[in-house]
Formats: sequence, C-alpha cells, structure tokens
Amino acid sequence: MPSLKDLKNRIASVKSTRKITKAMQMVAAAKLRRAQDAAEAARPYAERFNAVMAGLAQAAQGSDSAPRLLAGTGDEQTHLLVVMTAERGLCGGFNSSIVKKAKVRIEALLKGGKTVKILTVGKKGRDQLRRDYRDHLVGHVDLTEVKRVGYVNAQDIARDVLGRFDAGDFDVCTIFFSKFVNVVSQVPTELQIIPATFEPAEQSTLYDYEPSEEGILADLLPRNIATQIFTALLENAASEQGARTGAMDNATRNAGDMIDRLTIEFNRSRQAVITNELIEIISGAEAL
Repeated sequence: MPSLKDLKNRIASVKSTRKITKAMQMVAAAKLRRAQDAAEAARPYAERFNAVMAGLAQAAQGSDSAPRLLAGTGDEQTHLLVVMTAERGLCGGFNSSIVKKAKVRIEALLKGGKTVKILTVGKKGRDQLRRDYRDHLVGHVDLTEVKRVGYVNAQDIARDVLGRFDAGDFDVCTIFFSKFVNVVSQVPTELQIIPATFEPAEQSTLYDYEPSEEGILADLLPRNIATQIFTALLENAASEQGARTGAMDNATRNAGDMIDRLTIEFNRSRQAVITNELIEIISGAEAL
C-alpha cells in the first residue's frame, strides 16, 4: 500500500499534469478558431473552382489534345500517395486515422501488383509509415517551422508532385488528409488529384472558350492541384486543432478523476494511520 508521502507526491504530480493539459486545451481552442475560419473560407472558392474545371473537363473529354494531367499517362501501374499529417502529437487519433486509411490503400495496391511511392507531409505520418513501408518512401515535406499554413506551402508541394509527374515517376497521385467537420468529428479523406477527377458539372449553360478548352485546362490544372493541396492542408490544420482540443479536454477530465480517487485513498490512509496511533496511545495508557 502506498505511503502517505507517495500519495501526496502523486496527487501533486497529477495536478501539475492537469494544469499542462488545461493550458494546451486553451491554446488549441484558440488556434482552432483561426484554423476553422481559414478552412471554411477556402471551401467556397475551391468548390466553385472545381465546378468550372468540371465544365472544362467535360468539354475536353475524349480529345486527343487533352492535357496529360487530365487524360493521364494511359497507365495505372505506379501510384504516388501524398500522406498529410501533423508535425506534432497529443491530438488523439488524428494522425493514426489518416495513416490507417493510407495503409489500407497501400496494401490494396501492393496486392494488385502496383508500384507504390509515398510522399509524406508531416513528421508523424512519416514516422508511422517508415516502420512498415520504408522502401516506398520517396520524399518528405517538413512544415515544422511553419506556424500558419499558406498557399506558398501548397505551391511548393504541388511543384514537387508535378515535377515527379513530368519526369514520369508515377501515373496516379492521391492525397490523404482529414476533412474538418467539428471539434469531435474529423473525417479521413482520400482524393485523387492526378489524373484530375471532377464531379459532373450541374450547370446547363454552354460557354465558348477562347482559347480552346484544352489550352485553358493546361493552364488551370496545375493551379487546381495546388488549390486542392492547399484546401487539404487547411482542413488538416483545423482537424488537428479540433482533435487536440478534444484530446486535451479528455486528459484534463481524466486527471481530475484521478485526483479525486487519489484524494479519497489519501484520506482513508491518513484516517487509518491516525486510528492506529490512537490505538497505540490508548493501549499504552492502559498498560500504565
């Protein structure tokens, strides 16, 4: 049975931990507000951009002069998976859920005889994937020093991906990230960006493009890839802070429950010690 001193030290230690988790929760909540606003502000632009691209892609579909980013290489043998996670932990299952979804895809591709290449964005994803798929890792993007994700970061990643595509390193590119819903819900998402895929255009209006649809697509497709990566980074940032807010809130509650249990145990132990001392005093008095 622990001594009173041990219990007292443990209670003090858990109280210190609770202060830390509470502070981290407040910081994450403050960051979440900014990250959520940024992610929600980017959605209308991305959705409208995709709608325009869908119309252009539909008009250029089947054309011999369609850009390679839309038509593809004609093969699906080599896949590049861009796995986006956080640089830091202590955010519940945020990183693990993204990596788990990527692993399911990796295993399916390997069983199908495909070649898999992995580009990681975020240290936590790299650390988890490196254990089982070290030989498939072809690059890493370090955002440790980036305090707030910007479009320039997405452009750097897009240039890397497009450079690999132009060099013939892969045929299909898919990104993995977490879509933010709310503080308690973040959805791991898989999105193919090369060859570009779009939802069928709902608009019935017909447009005449100048120059041709193919020419406009050749200019906009690289920008669309950067936009999709930027949107994914923003969704990830909001999801990370949401997951961390929830995880630290749970940790704070658990620390409080543990303090209550330890306090009860401490009081019972102290009561037992006092009772034993009283018995010894009474026994000594009777002996006299």
